Amino acid sequence: MFVYYLMLFIGTLLVIIALFGFIGMFREKAYPLLKIGKSILSLIMGVLILAVTIPSLKYVVMKEYNIVSGECVIEIDSAGRSSLADFKMLNSEEIFIFSDIPDLDAYGRSVPYYCEVTVTKDHMVEIGYKIYDVKTRKLILTSE
Repeated sequence: MFVYYLMLFIGTLLVIIALFGFIGMFREKAYPLLKIGKSILSLIMGVLILAVTIPSLKYVVMKEYNIVSGECVIEIDSAGRSSLADFKMLNSEEIFIFSDIPDLDAYGRSVPYYCEVTVTKDHMVEIGYKIYDVKTRKLILTSE
């Protein structure tokens, strides 16, 4: 959720910076090419970030979540500085990505599990997960 709110804040900030840049140029009646380019780039980046985050805002604020459950395989992507956990749901072919890495060394990472992934109703923002043993349905790990 922190990443979602951070993206929403950065997108809004970039749009506001671009608008203040344009207003300042119109007041001074000076239009330097570099300042126009920076303002346009800031506006485009802000609008693109907001286009990704705004559709899910209603579901995040109203806490309207769905739980996607079924067998899953968890793959750890540790390329570069950050590591991500990909939850691949086997029955629906959906992939959910979490930044916190589950500690599954004792069980193995490429074996199937039974997972419950909490997402917004539009399946765009991942909220949390619960990992169960596929046979016994015993809770192994949760994101909370």
